[in-house]
Amino acid sequence: MARLALDAFVWTGEGSPTLEQRRRKLPQFMASKRRPIDRAFVYSIFERDHPECADRDTVDAFADAILALDDSMPNGTYIDMCSRLPLVDPRKIDVPTVLLRGQFDGIAGIDDLIEFFKRLPHPDKQFTVMKGISHASFQQKNYLMVYQILHAYFTQPAPVYVG
Repeated sequence: MARLALDAFVWTGEGSPTLEQRRRKLPQFMASKRRPIDRAFVYSIFERDHPECADRDTVDAFADAILALDDSMPNGTYIDMCSRLPLVDPRKIDVPTVLLRGQFDGIAGIDDLIEFFKRLPHPDKQFTVMKGISHASFQQKNYLMVYQILHAYFTQPAPVYVG
């Protein structure tokens, strides 16, 4: 791998109001392998942090697509995020890395991510806070900004001088 982009990334979960609420339900999540989903659940994904960030037509299309496939989803990600973080050691990431965080992201705490960023050993690293975006950056009204950031990052020229 030559370069890495992390978007909506959660390291330890510190400072996350959403994970704090989910931790209270950890016994419930662990009691079952799946949890039910419906249209209200899908809307909550996009409305939880800042309701105006996502385009309603996009959310409706997303809901239609996933609800056509199933009426429940695995609990594994909720369990892992509530009981097993951190799963990644930033000191072991030895490639250029960009860390993207939405301005209104209620899961990825900014101080937590800054600590992660500081521990990345490669000197070619970037931390970007994206204005007007919550946790699901590719389904936001400002999704083109995400594409531009990623395009610029993955096409930037190699440094001429590296010290």
